[in-house]
Amino acid sequence: MKDYISERAVRIANYIIQNNATVRQTAQSFGVSKSTVHKDVAERLLYINPRLAAEARKVLDVNKSERHIRGGLATREKYLHQHQQ
Repeated sequence: MKDYISERAVRIANYIIQNNATVRQTAQSFGVSKSTVHKDVAERLLYINPRLAAEARKVLDVNKSERHIRGGLATREKYLHQHQQ
């Protein structure tokens, strides 16, 4: 694995942990795709730093379990703003 990919995987994991970030937020921040974020955390990081990979995975799992709630809130806000105009 190329060094810059390894470094990116570690930076991505640290960003997710420190900011409690979603995959989408992380991808936007690093200028990569959501698939790249998943691959870095789920596959590449396991070989580089398994402990860090496990910590990042915990955050992503919590975010995944809450995403339906965030989506519902976003939809609610959208329709509230439409009716106020």
